[in-house]
Amino acid sequence: MNRVLLALALLASLSTMAFAQHAGSDQDEKACIHDVERLCRKWMDQGDFTILACLKENRAKLHPSCRDVLIKHGQ
Repeated sequence: MNRVLLALALLASLSTMAFAQHAGSDQDEKACIHDVERLCRKWMDQGDFTILACLKENRAKLHPSCRDVLIKHGQ
C-alpha cells in the first residue's frame, strides 16, 4: 500500500513539473494576447489547442514577441 501511494505521489509531482515546463507564463500571455484577439478571436472559446493552431497557422502575421513564445515552447 505504501509503495502505491509513493508511486502516485511521484507520478503527480512529475506530471506537475512537466505541465509547468510547457505552460505559458504571464509574460508569454502578454506577448500573444493581442495576436490572439486580432487573429483568433472567433476561436477563443474553443480551448487552448484551437488557439495554438490558429497562432501557428498565422505565424507570419504574429508580432515577433509572440513568435518567440511559440519557438520557446517548441511550436
